[in-house]
Amino acid sequence: MNVGQICQRNVVTVRPFDELTGAAQLMREKHVGYLIVVEPALSEGSFKPVGVLTDRDIVIAVVARETDARTLRVGDVMTRQPVVADEGDALATALKQMRRIGVRRLPVVGTHDELVGVLSLDDVIDTLVGELGDVAGSIRNEQLIEHTLRP
Repeated sequence: MNVGQICQRNVVTVRPFDELTGAAQLMREKHVGYLIVVEPALSEGSFKPVGVLTDRDIVIAVVARETDARTLRVGDVMTRQPVVADEGDALATALKQMRRIGVRRLPVVGTHDELVGVLSLDDVIDTLVGELGDVAGSIRNEQLIEHTLRP
């Protein structure tokens, strides 16, 4: 299984020059705590991830320091040069990357480094739960078929 098969394709993005308060409002409106910061990519109509902004970034860099958020842009707070996963990467490779850098989400890029999605641990858990359900179902069906064929 590869990253492109399970990542979410509907991604909430912002630009580095966007107002930080606007980004926070977007997080609230979309019910997310993670935005991918993008700039136009080489491909027409596509975007390249240049950073990520989390609700935690805002708390640590702004609220905890008692900084006026109205004076800041996304680029002032975002994490630059995010680690990304290629959509063709094996899931195991992406999980090792996530563990190594201690994150729960990774931007996913296509062959031209354009943003195609985001992989979250929630997506991974959902996928694994589905696969474990298939395993359990196989065991149950084996028992049912055995009981039917050999009463």
